[in-house]
Amino acid sequence: MYQPAADSDLLARAAAERVTSGDRVLDVGTGSGYVAATLAEAGAEAVGVDLSPLACREAAENGVRVVRGDLVAPFRADSFDLVSFNPPYLPTPEDAEWDDWMEHALSGGEDGRRLVDPFLESVGRVLAPGGEALLLVSSLTGPDAVRAYARKRGFQSEVLANEKHPYEELVVLRFSEL
Repeated sequence: MYQPAADSDLLARAAAERVTSGDRVLDVGTGSGYVAATLAEAGAEAVGVDLSPLACREAAENGVRVVRGDLVAPFRADSFDLVSFNPPYLPTPEDAEWDDWMEHALSGGEDGRRLVDPFLESVGRVLAPGGEALLLVSSLTGPDAVRAYARKRGFQSEVLANEKHPYEELVVLRFSEL
């Protein structure tokens, strides 16, 4: 199980500044539920979603309402004011991957975008009018390429927060529909 680290904290802080009391928020890939819990503490009606049954159990044990599912698939259209996602973003050569839940929580595939691109293709469906999506990526993932991909799918974007670390820069991108 991936435990909250600097990336989760950066996303949680950036997202908490964006929500107001009563906002409906979804934390995709919620893991332990850290980001969702932070958003609930900020006054939002937060729910987490994760594919891992282990993550769902831990998030629930941490007091987070959680649904087991793939990305935004379990939710109705126009349901959320804000959707946050700290995806597996580390580029991982195919021959270096193994098949367990921890690997799924860390590996972003060859280019680091194994789940980033599908998220950007689907998140617009669950955003309420005027809603926004916050996505954490690494400089190793190519934030400019992620933004270009999102633009082709009808999103404008901006860098909301960033933090330099020894081997990478973590970046929170904000997406809203054009």
